[in-house]
Amino acid sequence: MKSVKITDTTLRDAHQSLWATRMRTEDMLPVLAELDAVGYHSLEVWGGATFDVCMRYLGEDPWERLRTIKRYVHKTPLQMLLRGQSLVGYQHYPDDVVEEFVSLSVKNGIDIIRIFDALNDVRNMVVPMKAAKKAGAHVQAAVVYTVSPVHTIGHYLETARELVELGADSICIKDMAGLLTPFKAYELVSLFKRELGVMIQLHSHYIGGMAVGAYLKAAEAGVDVIDTASVSLAFGASQPPVETVVRALQDSEYSSGLDIQQLFRLAQYFENLRKHKGFERGVTRISDMRVFEHQVPGGMITNLISQLEEQKALDRIHDVLSEIPKVRADLGYPPLVTPTSQIVGTQAVLNVLSGARYKLVPGEVKNYVRGLYGRPPAPISPEVQKKIIGDDEVVTVRPADLLEPGLAKAERDSASFALSKEDVLSYALFPQVAKKFLEERQEGGSQAAAASAAGAAGTPGKAGMAGAASVPASAPKPAATLRSKEDSSKMNLNEIKELIKIIDGTEISELNLESEGVKVSIRKGSAITAALPVTAPTAAVAVSAPVQSAPTISSEAAPVAAEEEFDEADYITSPMVGTFYRAAAPDAPAFVELGQHVREGQTVCIIEAMKLMNEIEAEVEGKIVEILVDNGQPVEYGQPLFKIQK
Repeated sequence: MKSVKITDTTLRDAHQSLWATRMRTEDMLPVLAELDAVGYHSLEVWGGATFDVCMRYLGEDPWERLRTIKRYVHKTPLQMLLRGQSLVGYQHYPDDVVEEFVSLSVKNGIDIIRIFDALNDVRNMVVPMKAAKKAGAHVQAAVVYTVSPVHTIGHYLETARELVELGADSICIKDMAGLLTPFKAYELVSLFKRELGVMIQLHSHYIGGMAVGAYLKAAEAGVDVIDTASVSLAFGASQPPVETVVRALQDSEYSSGLDIQQLFRLAQYFENLRKHKGFERGVTRISDMRVFEHQVPGGMITNLISQLEEQKALDRIHDVLSEIPKVRADLGYPPLVTPTSQIVGTQAVLNVLSGARYKLVPGEVKNYVRGLYGRPPAPISPEVQKKIIGDDEVVTVRPADLLEPGLAKAERDSASFALSKEDVLSYALFPQVAKKFLEERQEGGSQAAAASAAGAAGTPGKAGMAGAASVPASAPKPAATLRSKEDSSKMNLNEIKELIKIIDGTEISELNLESEGVKVSIRKGSAITAALPVTAPTAAVAVSAPVQSAPTISSEAAPVAAEEEFDEADYITSPMVGTFYRAAAPDAPAFVELGQHVREGQTVCIIEAMKLMNEIEAEVEGKIVEILVDNGQPVEYGQPLFKIQK
């Protein structure tokens, strides 16, 4: 009897595809023991976007999540997804960082590491595969499946053979966009089983509706393992539901042997959790079904929608989905899987929102065109290459060969807030995000971490589930004065905007604030102007926002700049919603300083948006006379960042 084994993706890919990776560790704890008892081949619980999102949005330590899961799961191997030389990030990392990350992943609880390269460039998989072997993990090398003029059956077999020669214990066919048709699945699995002599696993997404059929034909072809998710986190952009697949195979020679009643008990837990959190079901929308044209994978479609919502441009989704295939063709038909899915998708968004193709080009897109992610499957359009990188030379060697070792530097730069080797690795991968997270942890925890701790009082999905609590503000008084703590940051533009909104809806007629020597008064009754100290260049210095009562903002600090409305000066504004950074990394010098002369086209800051670091360039030549946003602060589309004197 040829039983087909099943890997459960609920705790990683499923909620990444449907819930933007927002399931918390505390949400997983109540069902870990029962998941362990099901009899799955493995549980995919880590890697992919989980690492980034834990720190950036959930206030959680991703390493602690892994250790916690391992304490509850004793029988079933834990699996992770690794983006080759990019690990769990969006760029290539030095070999010493890769080796240390893989070693610590296994040390903290990972048993199986699925390793892929977005371009199927095997050179980028050599070091992580060797490191995983050395650490004692099962090495599953993935062949990324896509559809293009250059992605043929021969290409996939050649790639898989190279990976087996490198020591892969098993091969995964990674169909991240659900493009694999049932009959093509049969052909590909049959070929791999006949030619490779290793275990074959098939990973697909439901997004185009073909995955269940592909799994059944793959079973006929001899596939060893398939990936599914609990029905409450299945369908749509996620994997097929385990319940459907188990039942479909049940009366055949390929039966998984799993208890469907036990699977439904687990599904009920996740359904309760879904309702409690307000998450959507996996539903295939028309824009999703167009996957056969745009090829946007499961994890990316959810992020793309949330990113367009963030940019207040969700109505442009169809324009973006039409632009993505064009950008992909321009860039040599890269498979749309992280990080190339983010590179192509973000460039398509910027092309649509800016109204001009390749007017705004993120640093990651430039690096891709320079060859710093590897060898594209097909040549990049010469015209587009010229537009993006000019006459810069294109890299032909393995990209990581050009990188200096990074571990020692990460240790030095994070010495004041990193408490472990794992912390150092978090910083090495995501310097800006990890520094903020680790420093807040040192100070007693971020707001997200505090919210997480508060929510842990109950058990999600069962009686007594903890709900979000809101604390009403104190009753407003006609006038108030607030003094910040010594360690508080200076008042910024967004804070003042929010205060204007607050007092406009109350009986407060005047609000006085003091923060690090800056005194601000907000009064109802006259036009909005502002003037703050020249000596505090990184403070937000001006506000121009329509409010019903039109309060006044003034500063008592001296020396002060002349009062001036935004529309009376030249400003460098944000072309997108995101996070403002004055430097490329926490320890790097700022791109520009107050009083500095900048030329047209010179990079002045970075706006982190849509998971990429977007370099913002000056469109005019002049002198920076004011810096209007604090480092690390969120910014809105069109918000002034720098005042520039031509």
